[in-house]
This record gives sequence, structure tokens and C-alpha cells, in this order.
Amino acid sequence: MTAEEILSYIRNVPDFPKEGILFKDITTAIKEPKVYAAIIDYLAKLVKDLDFDYIAAIESRGYIIGAPLAYKLNKGLIIIRKPGKLPAEVVREDYSLEYGVDSLEMHKDAVKKGDKVLVVDDLLATGGTAEAACKLVKKVGADVIGCLFLLELVALSQNADLPTPVYSLIKC
Repeated sequence: MTAEEILSYIRNVPDFPKEGILFKDITTAIKEPKVYAAIIDYLAKLVKDLDFDYIAAIESRGYIIGAPLAYKLNKGLIIIRKPGKLPAEVVREDYSLEYGVDSLEMHKDAVKKGDKVLVVDDLLATGGTAEAACKLVKKVGADVIGCLFLLELVALSQNADLPTPVYSLIKC
């Protein structure tokens, strides 16, 4: 299965979550076992030679990619969540996104100084969410070695200012 074939399984939803946004819905791709497997296999190949200890997956669609990828690559999984969802002490980062303002949190003890982390999410648009996740990881002293995405919206991502290499399976 090619990247273009995978893209054909991803539904476009106009005007969601607000008017003017074309939402890329990956649920139509991951419900197909062969497509979901191909996504994880391709992403694993993209990063298999990188040196890292953990995958930091961003809520919630990042978990869909991050968890099976961590298993496949034998890496630890760190979850980055919306505020108020984690039970222990957290670090927090506020950020802007293409349709509003939000915050992310991570357990303060999720990673430590010297750990190497790959940040994972489903989609890169303006980069606000991924940048906030990178800042969380750095706040506790760990190193971000890259950001991995299933989809990259090139028209928006060209303005993203991520402090790390970006790896994307599909650029559209």
C-alpha cells in the first residue's frame, strides 16, 4: 500500500471544528486493519534508525499512532494530555492553534534529563501543538530528537517553527 492509497482512506470534513477548516479525519483509515497496519509500518520505517528512548504521544489522535509505534519499536510511551487529566504532578504549556488557544500537560516525572524523545501526533498544521509538546519535554530536561506525523499540511506547516527535525508519511 502506498502513501497515496493511505491518503485515499482519510476523510475530509469541511468546516470542522469551525468554518474554514478542512479537517482530516483518520478514523476512516484506521478502521481498516490493512491500512492501519500500513500506517504504523511506514512510520516505523521512517524513524527506525533514530536514537531515542521514548515516544511522547499527543492527546488524542497521537495515541492512535504513538501506542502501536512504541510497541513495534520497543520504546516507552509518554502521554501528553489536555489539562486536568493526569493524576500526578504535571508541567503545563499553553499554545495557539489554527482555530483557538489550548494547553497541554505531561507528568513532571515522565522523562528525565538525558532521555531522548520522539514527539508523535496525527497531523502537522501550524505546529502549535507539537511545539507545546516539545517545550513540555524540554521543561523537564529531556531532549526532543524529532517530531513524527502521519499527515503534514504543507500549506500551513511551512510556517511552523518546530525546534527539531520533522518526519511525515504524507504531505498534502
